[in-house]
This record gives sequence, C-alpha cells and structure tokens, in this order.
Amino acid sequence: MISQEPQQRSIREAAAEWAVLLADDALDDGQQQALQQWLQADARHAEALAFARRTWSALGNLPADKPARHRALPVAPELARHPRRHARLRRWGAAACLALLLGGLGLNQSEHLLLPLLADHRTASGEVRSLTLADGSEVTLDSASAIRLDYSAGQRRIELLAGAAIFQVAPQADRPFVVEAAGGSTQALGTRFVVQREAGAGALVGVLEHAVQVKAADQQRRLQEGDSLRYDATGLHDVVLDLQRVTSWQRGLLVFDRQPLGQVIEQLNRYRPGYILIGSDAIAQREVSGVFRLDGLDDALATLTREMQLQHRELMGVSLIY
Repeated sequence: MISQEPQQRSIREAAAEWAVLLADDALDDGQQQALQQWLQADARHAEALAFARRTWSALGNLPADKPARHRALPVAPELARHPRRHARLRRWGAAACLALLLGGLGLNQSEHLLLPLLADHRTASGEVRSLTLADGSEVTLDSASAIRLDYSAGQRRIELLAGAAIFQVAPQADRPFVVEAAGGSTQALGTRFVVQREAGAGALVGVLEHAVQVKAADQQRRLQEGDSLRYDATGLHDVVLDLQRVTSWQRGLLVFDRQPLGQVIEQLNRYRPGYILIGSDAIAQREVSGVFRLDGLDDALATLTREMQLQHRELMGVSLIY
C-alpha cells in the first residue's frame, strides 16, 4: 500500500462518507449546511467528493453473479429491532470500504486504475480516435483520454475523466450539451470546442466555433470563437491559448513554440511508450520550438537532444536526458 499524507487521507475519508450519504438518502438541512461548509473549507474537497461519487457509482454498477437483492446478508436481531441504527452501520461500513480504496491507492492512481469502469470511451497512450455519439455529436479523444456519457431526455452530459477532447456538437435546442471536467462545466452554445484536463485540479477550455458558457467555483463566463480560459477550484482565469497549437494532436502533430523542455517532455510522455526523464531543472527550463509527428516521436526525441546538444540514454524503458 502506498502511504499518503495524513491530510490527504483525511480528505479522501471525508469525501467517501459524503459520497455514500449522498447516494443513500436526501440530506436534511443540517447535513446540507455541513456539506457546503466542508466544500468551502478547502479547494481540494470538491474534486475529492466528485471522484468519490464517481467511484461509488462505478462500484455499484459492477456486474455480479446474482442480483444484489438475492444476496442480502442476515441482520442481527438487535439491529433488526433498530433499523435506523442498522442503516447507520451499513452506511459507515460502505464509507469505510470506499475510503480504503481511495486512501490506499491515492486519488490520481485510483482514478487511473478505475478508468475502465468509469469510462464509456477511452484511448490508449499514443492513440487519437474520433467517434460519433447517439445524438450525432462527434468527439475526438486525445491520447490517454476518457469520457463518461450521461444522456437523458432533457440533457446531454459528458464527463471528461482524463486527457483532452474536441467536441463537435449536433444542435438540439431542447437538450443542452454540457461537458464536465475537474469540478467545472462547459455548455455548448454553438458547435465546436476543446476541453483539456490539467495535471492538477483544473481544466482548459477553448472555443473553435461559435460560443460556450463556462461555470466553475460559483463563477460563469461566456466565451466566443477564439476565446479560451483556465478554471480550477478558485474560479475562472484568463489565459491566451493558440488553439491551433493546442489541438494540433487532432492533425497527428505536436507543435511547440518556445515552451520549456519540461512541458514538451510531459507531452511526449503522453504519446509514446516508456518514460522520458530530464536530468536537471536547468535543462527542463530551456525553451523548445518545433513540430513533431505523432507517428515519429522516437525520432523527435533524438532530434531534440541533438539540436540542444544534450545526451540521451535508454535503460529499461526509461529515457534519460542530461
């Protein structure tokens, strides 16, 4: 088991308890107030709760040999006479199991391992794939990306679980198209936009055609074609993105314009097998410009090291640049 910092473990345990409570019954006024206070106390709480609820839902949807109603365990006579106490103990046990899963693996690791359960569509490392949804909308998934669909009669909701995706939305006036990621949401007011999850608890949004409405941390903003922003648990933040560069992976390319080598290598690691490691912070800060094909990233690595006059060594799947 991987040890975690006590504070992070405490957040995951609390998130697990709230996730099970929210799934079990509607909250009363006191519980609702307590939940809001907990969410506002730390920016990490909302993301932890969102993941705990996704995990709990995924576990509930796991296939079983028999329906759950046929596998009921006997209840002790004392608990049978006190059903509310039984419900509390059952809820506590469920929360404890969920907390063990989240706490033992850590939030990022457990989310990665659970992607096959959570995702309706996902791509492997180095894979870029386009698909058409039931409503006619098109989604292009970047490398190592995943989405979960939640379509209903009144709304088309998609959760971006990992990576990045470009959405080409089929118009349906009576069914809004909303993409959720990292605690925020983006509603289509036109046709085409990109959402990209960041390594931390945030996301980037860019509008390729028409407009979108972005909401996060009790803030909202309308973006027009060519606009972009970043959001996280603290709110919406202005950022200027070169959307042609940001979405270059759709064309089978990676484009870098005076970016630190550390960021370039972080991107390359998403698109090729193995792992590239930079030997020092000074090297990681050196700027890089270039255009590389996704089907030739090994050549790109050799070109980078040669042009930057760096050394490159391979050892058991790890490429060291120094």
